[in-house]
Amino acid sequence: MTTLPNAMATPAVEPPQHRLSYPLDEHLPAPGTATEVAPGIFWLRMGLPFALNHINLWLLRDRLPHPSQAGVEQEGWTVVDCGIDNPVTREAWQQVEHQVLRGLPILRVLATHMHPDHLGLAHWLCERWQAPLWMSTSEYQSALLACSGVSNFGGSATVAFFESHGWRKAEELAVIQSRMGYYPSMVPKIPSTYVRLMAGAPLRIGDRVWTCLSGYGHSPEHMALHDATHQLFIGGDMLLPSISTNISVYAMEPDGNPLQWFLDSLERMANLPDDTLVLPSHGRPFRGAALRIAQLKSHHADRLTELLQACTAQACNAYELLPVLFKRPLDVHQTTFALGEAVAHLNLLRLNGQLQRSRDAEGVYRFIARATG
Repeated sequence: MTTLPNAMATPAVEPPQHRLSYPLDEHLPAPGTATEVAPGIFWLRMGLPFALNHINLWLLRDRLPHPSQAGVEQEGWTVVDCGIDNPVTREAWQQVEHQVLRGLPILRVLATHMHPDHLGLAHWLCERWQAPLWMSTSEYQSALLACSGVSNFGGSATVAFFESHGWRKAEELAVIQSRMGYYPSMVPKIPSTYVRLMAGAPLRIGDRVWTCLSGYGHSPEHMALHDATHQLFIGGDMLLPSISTNISVYAMEPDGNPLQWFLDSLERMANLPDDTLVLPSHGRPFRGAALRIAQLKSHHADRLTELLQACTAQACNAYELLPVLFKRPLDVHQTTFALGEAVAHLNLLRLNGQLQRSRDAEGVYRFIARATG
């Protein structure tokens, strides 16, 4: 999920060509209400109990073959992402049901990826409306593992991974050890069946045809949706307007290169036209996808340069390098994401040959710049 501590700093004054455009200005829909952002597409905004205190959800007018009447289409809605499962979110959805749905049913629930703020309430919505879940296979299977307790969010394997990168504060690691139930607390159940979303496949929702665009690095197989005819992009967590998406290495895949995968994914989205309305999961809808992608690439390039410089004079572990990437104090929850992100940057530098890694006598990985010349 995107509960990350590394909001991208924005200069106080920027020339117009370096600014994103926000067509709805400062407007934010209140919980339980919806704002129409394009014909038949409604923006919902629901709270989260994190530092990142909201998620944007999308409600799209749809029609599908009637389940019991041959040759008849049923009018209704497709939901894109759900919010976490807690009483506040359920109450907000019940308000939406009474105030927004216009008496029409939810026909399907689509999840961009498996993180709790996107998938948590899918089981409840699917059961309530007898609606199928649509998501990519990797995300669905990862959610099943996490819901069953095989999780990247806590437990002994996660503690051992953090220890191997220099986090050795016993009282803080005890908190991580206790978090085996962190994911199931927000995603208590996964629907037993799903419909697969695949990269490049068309998806008709109502009168619009969307193309599924896969993204990697933030989650296993994130799916965004692009309507090229009307230049609309439901970006999930891949393209956020004011914070950089958390890109972490996890205990389950300790030598992964998610930052490179994320940057490669952004490159495949860089041809979105400037007038594309981006509908992000966090922050306000905006235009200027290519500019935002350039900003994100520059942001990560700067962080990589800073890390490489820090590792030039001496070998460092990832925990020691957190102040290089994050300029303010971090609590335990934030540190889990920050350390995963630090390792992601270090792994990229190591795998492209700029850093070399060794393990010291205490079993901690240390990184040092390779000699040049």
